[in-house]
Amino acid sequence: MNQTHLILHFCGSFSKVNIISLSIYAHRHQKTQLLSVKPHLLKMHRPSLLLTLLTLLTLLTAAPLPAIGYRPLPHLKPNSSDTRFGDSKKYEGSSEFVHLRYHMGPVLTGSITVHTIWYGKWQNSQKKIIREFIGSFSAVNAKHPSVAGWWDTVRLYTDQTGANISRTVRLGEEKNDRFYSHRKSLTRLSIQSVIKSAVTAKTKPLPINPSNGLYLLLTSDDVYVEDFCGQVCGFHYFTFPSIVGYTLPFAWVGNSAKLCPGICAYPFAVPEYMQGLKPLKSPNGDVGVDGMISVIGHEVAELATNPLVNAWYAGQDPVAPVEIADLCEGIYGTGGGGSYMGQLLNGKDGATYNMNGIRRRYLVQWLWNHVVSYCTGPNALD
Repeated sequence: MNQTHLILHFCGSFSKVNIISLSIYAHRHQKTQLLSVKPHLLKMHRPSLLLTLLTLLTLLTAAPLPAIGYRPLPHLKPNSSDTRFGDSKKYEGSSEFVHLRYHMGPVLTGSITVHTIWYGKWQNSQKKIIREFIGSFSAVNAKHPSVAGWWDTVRLYTDQTGANISRTVRLGEEKNDRFYSHRKSLTRLSIQSVIKSAVTAKTKPLPINPSNGLYLLLTSDDVYVEDFCGQVCGFHYFTFPSIVGYTLPFAWVGNSAKLCPGICAYPFAVPEYMQGLKPLKSPNGDVGVDGMISVIGHEVAELATNPLVNAWYAGQDPVAPVEIADLCEGIYGTGGGGSYMGQLLNGKDGATYNMNGIRRRYLVQWLWNHVVSYCTGPNALD
């Protein structure tokens, strides 16, 4: 699907524009075309300029959203180490060629609060699995290897003052949308409308916390979201004030149990075309939710380090940045790379996992460590 994003650059005062540069980035299968129209020394009176701005804002809100998406199946989408590093034997995504840079934007250095929106029908047992995963980010006393140890990689990232991302991640308020207020098929823009409904509700609205609040929209297994299964299993971005009224970092992750478990719940389900490959046993007995866990971790880690898409990322394009979890897609243990997930842990019940939470076990992908320039995780053998 083509995604067109408009960026307007103004040079000069508000009432007199010296240069207007309208750049249209048309992203087609990771290829970018750049079209520019630059009428130089164009003088505009305030009413004409306002009319132009309103027209462009209309175009912006009508265009598909840029969003940072994630799909965990390494067989369909090789992780970055496959394409960037060729035959490197270091694995774990290690390479001196990755230039993850800080672009001076904010990161989440204060105590992080995750506000959850449960969209659709959710069982209490499913909610507990996800709540305990988020609650494990700061559980430093959990059994090794732990989710808190995984979060330590995120904490290595700093802002321009040298302050590290917060160790404290806590569950905030929750909102249940059991009756599908925006129907069972959502676009990327209507996702923002769901968030608006949650923060402006007449009864028990979610608190507004733009600086250290994260808004996590989770859709049940009977809800389809634009590009779900075909391109992404989750994504993150920030809300538009024109829609929500505030700029709030948010992530969406869907339960793929009915729609595409072989893609978004891998390795606890496998695609039909991969005959002979048996799925691994999920650690919490729910294939769809256990598959969501790594996607949630992926998106929350990137929200903490790049909440407004102007902080930590690699590559030249801020519209489609390569972030700290993107660099390690498909890597869950030592030796991981390509279609091999790495060395994992097996419980006495036969379940597969790689880290412990407060009371549960989880399988979560590794993250890029910019200090040592390779992917790291708490279950590393070296």
